[in-house]
Amino acid sequence: MDLLAHIAADDPLGRRFARRMWALAIGIFVFAGAQVLYAQMNGLPQLRRDGLDWGYDVVFYAMAAVLYGRGDRAERAGALVLGAVMALAGFDTLLDLVLKIREPRAIEPLALGFSAATAALSGFIFLGLLLPFRESRNPLVKATWLSARNSLLSSVAYASVTLVARLATSRTVEYGLDIFAAALSFQAAYIIFRDALRQRGPT
Repeated sequence: MDLLAHIAADDPLGRRFARRMWALAIGIFVFAGAQVLYAQMNGLPQLRRDGLDWGYDVVFYAMAAVLYGRGDRAERAGALVLGAVMALAGFDTLLDLVLKIREPRAIEPLALGFSAATAALSGFIFLGLLLPFRESRNPLVKATWLSARNSLLSSVAYASVTLVARLATSRTVEYGLDIFAAALSFQAAYIIFRDALRQRGPT
């Protein structure tokens, strides 16, 4: 099965983009599945939650790979859907914050350290893979670039202070980081919606 059959042969950059989207989607799915399974078997609810959060990235990158090259209308529609995914991720982060405030969770130092380290590493990987496409005016490509940017900013911030914050008596910093991550998601969603709705001509 040729996953790139819908992309024109004279669009090598687009085919390269789609390959990277598929690689990210499949790689994240395998990694997150293993993390969730391990967390479930060892009774680590926070690690399981962190693993399930990767689902947004799997959907995001798989959709980008499927829709790229299928025409202006399909790509703009896909960008709008990805913007909605970003907004949903922001609301999910805020909901999780409310639940943490209402019922503080037990600290899992090793799990938190693992999540922080893998999130930071993935942020650099995502951004590095999408760096060649950062100047694209295609709304679908721009949506993935914004997602990668958010992954880097939020993951590095979390990796820098989350473990210390969660081990501390006060969780104010932890809660602030959740608000920061949600704000990034909403800001990216706004840009994606704005650019996709403005753009009407061919990419």
